[in-house]
This record gives sequence, structure tokens and C-alpha cells, in this order.
Amino acid sequence: MILKEIKIHTWIGDPTNCYIVFDEKTNETMVIDPGGEVDKISEMLAILKAKVKYIYLTHCHGDHIGGVNELKEKWGGKILIHRFDSEGLNNAQINLSEYIGIGRIELDVDSRIDGEDTIHVGDLAFRVIHTPGHTIGSTSLYCEKEKLLFSGDTLFRGTWGRTDLPTSSFEDIINSITKKLLILPDETIVYPGHGKSTIVKEEKPIYFELKPKGF
Repeated sequence: MILKEIKIHTWIGDPTNCYIVFDEKTNETMVIDPGGEVDKISEMLAILKAKVKYIYLTHCHGDHIGGVNELKEKWGGKILIHRFDSEGLNNAQINLSEYIGIGRIELDVDSRIDGEDTIHVGDLAFRVIHTPGHTIGSTSLYCEKEKLLFSGDTLFRGTWGRTDLPTSSFEDIINSITKKLLILPDETIVYPGHGKSTIVKEEKPIYFELKPKGF
């Protein structure tokens, strides 16, 4: 597997992490959260000679979906999002697209997914984990083979995602993290929607031992 991270800059100031997952045997590719700057994403896809199979959205916020239509037009691929967030794709009050300065988005999905679904990219298998809290339909993607997790805006290095937004819930996000993500193997690498990566064992003290994280 080849994994590329691209920093996508939006009006909110904090870059969105867009990830490209590439299977070397088949060239099948999944793009996760293309929030904008599609030219940057396309440049990397061209270098890889990628065959885009999926455009995966961890949740419906504008800084994660802003480049989807342009990317699909250029590269194809099926748009996937959890069914609970699918309606938010076309609701500016939920996806906050106008609030973050990218204008109203009209976006249709190809498939609505659920927790415990499996996404295949070449020989790679990713398990969908429904992790509500940041939004009602937020999901994370776990690959046991590669020991990695894409956590969207649920789990960050040293903290969790915002819970003061439409459909969000503090109780839900803490339950999602403690009961669904931190039970993964300690060495699982966590790739969040913003900021730096981390590993599961480094995040456990924050939630289970109530100790500040050391840096």
C-alpha cells in the first residue's frame, strides 16, 4: 500500500488532511475527504497512475467535501458516506459549506454505507466504524492489515472533534472514541482529519486515566 497525505487549505485556516490510499498491485485508489484544491490531489493521482475506485467521506462538513464534484468529474470513483450524513451533503446548515466560505454544495452519493461495512481497494480491506459525535453520521476507517485508522474529525492527536455543531454530541463522541476506537490494537496509527497523526496507545491516557498527555 502507498499512502499519501495532502494538506487542503480552506477558509477555516486549519488544513484538512486528504488521504490517498493506493494499492500497488491493481492501482485501485481511494481518496478520503477531498476538501478542495483538486489540482494538488490530481497531481498526485497522475503520478501514481491511479484508478480511483472510491471517494470516501468521513463526514459531511464542507471542509471535507468541497472538492468532491470536481474530483469525480476528473477521475471518477464512487462517492461513499454514512447514510446518516448523506442528507447533510445538500444542507448548508448541516455541512456548513457557506459558513466556511466555499458556497453552497450540491452533492449526490453513489452508496450510503453503514457501520461494519467493508470497503475493498485492491487487496486492502477497510472496516467502516460508525463513530457519531462530531456529526451523527461520522465514520472512521480501519485497516487491520496495515494497522491504521482514518478517524476523520472524531479522534485527534491529544483531543477530540468539536461537538458544538449541528447533529454533534459530546456524549456520543466520547463513547465512539472509548468504546470503538481505543479498543483497537495499541500500535494502530491514527490519521485524523486535521493535524498530526498519532497512535492508539498514546491517546488512551487522556480518556481512561484522565492524565494529561506528555509531548
